[in-house]
Amino acid sequence: MKKTWILTPLLLGVALLGCTQESKPTAYQTTDDVQITSDTEHGQVVDEKLLSQPLQATPEGERAEEIVLEEFEPLDKSNMEFDIPAQSQSQQGGQGPGRDAGYKSPGGGKNNSAPGMEGASSSLSRAKDDAKNGQKAMGSSGAADHPFSGEASEAAMPGRYAGASKAEKPVSTAQPVADTLPAITAPAEQPANVAGGMTGPVPAAEPKPTAAPLGDIAVIDHLKEAKKAPEQRRLGEMAKQSEMNKRLPESERARQLGLNVNDPKPGDGVGPGEGGDKFEPIEDNNFITVADQPLSTFSIDVDTASYSKIRSYLNQFNQLPPRDAVRVEELVNYFTYDYAQPTDEHPFAANVEVASCPWNSANRLVRVGIKGKEIDVNERPASNIVFLLDVSGSMNSPNKLPLLKKGMKMLVDQLTENDKVSIVVYAGAAGVVLDPTYGYEKAEILKALDRLQAGGSTNGGQGIKLAYKMATDNFIQGGTNRVILCTDGDFNVGETSTGGLVGLAAEQAKKNIYLSILGFGIGNHNDSMLEQLSNKANGNYAFIDNEKEAKKVLVEQMSGTLLTIAKDVKIQIEFNPKKVASYRLVGYENRLLAAQDFNDDKKDAGEIGAGHTVTAFYEVIPAGTKNEEAATEPKVDDLKYQTKPKTTKAANSDELMTLKLRYKQPEEDVSTLMTYPVIDEGHRFNQATGDFQFATAVAMFGLKLRGNKFQDEINYAEIEELVSSNLKGPGASYREEFLDLVRKVDSIQK
Repeated sequence: MKKTWILTPLLLGVALLGCTQESKPTAYQTTDDVQITSDTEHGQVVDEKLLSQPLQATPEGERAEEIVLEEFEPLDKSNMEFDIPAQSQSQQGGQGPGRDAGYKSPGGGKNNSAPGMEGASSSLSRAKDDAKNGQKAMGSSGAADHPFSGEASEAAMPGRYAGASKAEKPVSTAQPVADTLPAITAPAEQPANVAGGMTGPVPAAEPKPTAAPLGDIAVIDHLKEAKKAPEQRRLGEMAKQSEMNKRLPESERARQLGLNVNDPKPGDGVGPGEGGDKFEPIEDNNFITVADQPLSTFSIDVDTASYSKIRSYLNQFNQLPPRDAVRVEELVNYFTYDYAQPTDEHPFAANVEVASCPWNSANRLVRVGIKGKEIDVNERPASNIVFLLDVSGSMNSPNKLPLLKKGMKMLVDQLTENDKVSIVVYAGAAGVVLDPTYGYEKAEILKALDRLQAGGSTNGGQGIKLAYKMATDNFIQGGTNRVILCTDGDFNVGETSTGGLVGLAAEQAKKNIYLSILGFGIGNHNDSMLEQLSNKANGNYAFIDNEKEAKKVLVEQMSGTLLTIAKDVKIQIEFNPKKVASYRLVGYENRLLAAQDFNDDKKDAGEIGAGHTVTAFYEVIPAGTKNEEAATEPKVDDLKYQTKPKTTKAANSDELMTLKLRYKQPEEDVSTLMTYPVIDEGHRFNQATGDFQFATAVAMFGLKLRGNKFQDEINYAEIEELVSSNLKGPGASYREEFLDLVRKVDSIQK
């Protein structure tokens, strides 16, 4: 009996040894297409397909509850957690069979499988290997080098594999799979998941005790489930994992800014053939000799999109904007100024100021300002507004569709019983989601906005046609008829040509249906097309990068955004050749007009809304100064058949120039002329008004960002000092924000 008692464990050991020495691999079947095999030659478990094809979830009824890995050493359930060593082979790319699969992340290391699972298969292999070696591995001198074996590993990481002599621990590891999945924590300083669009160290999550050990079948099953999930579900799992790991620093920053971690970096495209943000190339205006061209003519511009776009590049991405994203006039016009309002029959008043030029004291700086008549919200005429909203798949980001909906709700809150709202959406196709509804029925309008979800391609052309049809069908004679287009970028289905869309918008503008455009997001934003659309559609163009901007455009400036008080507004300046040798217009490069266009009522120009301000600067080189020769290069040859025009008696006056403006009433086709002679009283720059100085600083900032050749001597410290001295004024909070942007650019360039 004693002999039998002694021989029994020996026989059992021989039997187990025979199993491990069997030349044919033992298969642990978990699904129809994936096997885990025991590789006796290398002493590790090898997953034959783990790195070669996506894993599929284990079918119901084929769970691994019945599999008992009794040759493994007992596990401590109370403290079990799955933790991948920071320097595991899988993180470094691995050594040996199946170890160097994976992709290279921007952060450096290699990543395999799903997020947070990079070392799963290799860790299982080592665990299996240790279990087979049993007591032999425990207590050996190499235990400290093997994190899953021996007493040293137990001391360093309690709850891992313990010695067999501790009989109080359970012998069997058989557990239902659902009960054997503890929280998975990523290794410290592990490269981030590329699919999430971010790189950097992943802080390890706090250890979470679990009630059961992690079996190899459970891990494989978990991997299969993750791989089987559709893309949206996979991204959701990634987001949960990131939250569990306390998020990457970049991810946390993106969340605080209202961004999606998958958002593209500035200027990058998204998807095949998407070239990123598109901006119209701009060539800075040069000096023009008055003797050759005494008239300067351009269309006004009330757009502000360039400023908030630049703000996004600087604040959200810590990068300088592309050169052509900077339109100086839109930066200057982003701010309001204390200009005098009209006191006569005209819808706006002109304000002109002259002082020395801060970057070249020998030259003069002329500021032309226009202030539109302010109209109380309660005095607004009835309005017919059509929201045209982009709900394509690319709008599925916190700073796009959700922000769009918040902005539209702000506008809805300002509507009255005299307003009617319709909502048209477009993705792969366009459709009406809200028929004309009066402004007092706010609950119905908000309900329609809440139902919007993003998905599909971008058939903006079809959407615009449907929106204009809705506006035409509900046209209000003598009222405001406007389409408000909200989009994140380009149109890729249906009518996509800029010319075709601009032509459509221009045709509708002749019918007094205007178009306002609100842009969202960075990546595939066709700024060039949207600006041209707004220019030809008697509208305005703003870029919404945060809730504060949405409130500014849709609440604080609602009357100006919705109500046009004058259309086709043109400016023409005639310089006195006795006073001015040459001049250059600062900004407005894509708004220049031929001299004869000023009196041509068929020529389209810009619109001004209620309460809007418009500002333009001219740098002037006085006649008879040392700068005159340099500014006229290259010279024009003398004319062969005629002489240059002779000056008149008016040229001998003190007038520096004459300002002329033309505009049309919103529903009229004949323009009205306004004329103002301007005298330079010789003020130095420090004698100019605070508004003049602040607006000059904004123009200098834009020119410096563009790398304008006339601003080489200006630095951001000088601009900062000038802005700091003129923070008081209309919209002081926006001026303070601008000061932060100036400092931001200065720090980035350093």
